[in-house]
Amino acid sequence: MIEETSKHVRREEFIIKRLDIKDERTVTEVLRIQIPSYLAEAKVIGYYNLPPLKDTIQSLQQCEETFFAYYLQEELCGIISFKLERTEIDLHRLIVHPCHFRKGIAQKLLDFVENMYEVKSIRVMTGSKNTPAINFYIKNDFYKIREVKIDEYLTLSYFRKYMI
Repeated sequence: MIEETSKHVRREEFIIKRLDIKDERTVTEVLRIQIPSYLAEAKVIGYYNLPPLKDTIQSLQQCEETFFAYYLQEELCGIISFKLERTEIDLHRLIVHPCHFRKGIAQKLLDFVENMYEVKSIRVMTGSKNTPAINFYIKNDFYKIREVKIDEYLTLSYFRKYMI
């Protein structure tokens, strides 16, 4: 993306790279993005008992997910994590720090993973009241496959996208 002003041209450079989640410094950085991102979701859905808000360095290091991060001018802004299961990606986290919402970061991370792996489908779940996330997945050709009521305050929506 190029921003033009009357005095100069500034290029916003980003990079997506794989993270070593076993590295303590890296996992600490992940938590610095994850907690505010899931707090924003908790506020939207009115449910603050989300499991990602309880993650620790140790729980993330043991989760067996593959992590990629989006850096904008060396600042960690977003993360995507998933498990590759034969012909399907099971998307676990697609998170952006609230300071960087609505900048296309989630889209770039999803596009990156979709183009990196040759799979038949991608699945994901989110809170049923998380309208921004649901709209994002629907816009990206995901179809709702089911809803599961967890308790009186939380219902989850499950989505799948079939790759062509």
